[in-house]
Amino acid sequence: MSKSLLTLIFISLFTLTVAAQKETVEDKEVDSLQTNVAKEGLIVVDTLVKKKVRFNALAPSKAAFYSAVFPGLGQIYNKRYWKVPIVYGAIGAAVYGYTWNNSQYQRARTAFKRRQAGFTDDEFYDPNNTGSTTPAISDDALQSEQERYQQDRDLLLLVSIALYALNIVDANVDAHLKQFNVDDDLSFDMEPYLDLDPVTNNPSYGMALIIKF
Repeated sequence: MSKSLLTLIFISLFTLTVAAQKETVEDKEVDSLQTNVAKEGLIVVDTLVKKKVRFNALAPSKAAFYSAVFPGLGQIYNKRYWKVPIVYGAIGAAVYGYTWNNSQYQRARTAFKRRQAGFTDDEFYDPNNTGSTTPAISDDALQSEQERYQQDRDLLLLVSIALYALNIVDANVDAHLKQFNVDDDLSFDMEPYLDLDPVTNNPSYGMALIIKF
């Protein structure tokens, strides 16, 4: 076998080996950077090792839909269980405040309407049943109470709606944030470098800022 043929076979095998190694590296996805130092010749080889992470593109929409159907369900879907008591506590307190103020408003409104009709048997006229002909709460005070409870009720209705919407937005945004890349490889480093001028062959020194995404 001639020397040129042996040389050709050796080059072909070397090319195939390099190509196979390159293919293996490119098929991997970066998860962490491992530096292996070969014993022969102290050659430094950087190997990128990657783990595939699959994301559900519909997860934010699902989380928002679940929270719209039932508050707190989107947070459970996102596995943010600690947020569920906060959602229930905030919305529950707003709904309770709305219900209480609405009840007080209805009482004052009913009594005020009977006063306007000429009746004196409402619960605020003589609450202690003393037989007094003078109302314990005047008509003007009763009207003011009615308006105050109405304003508080309407305000708490808006707060309840806002908290319900915030519960949906929180589930949607949280599902988006869970898909961000938060690997340990997100970092930067500064390293010195040495470069040679291709014309004068003079060395130049400096610092390199390395940012890993």
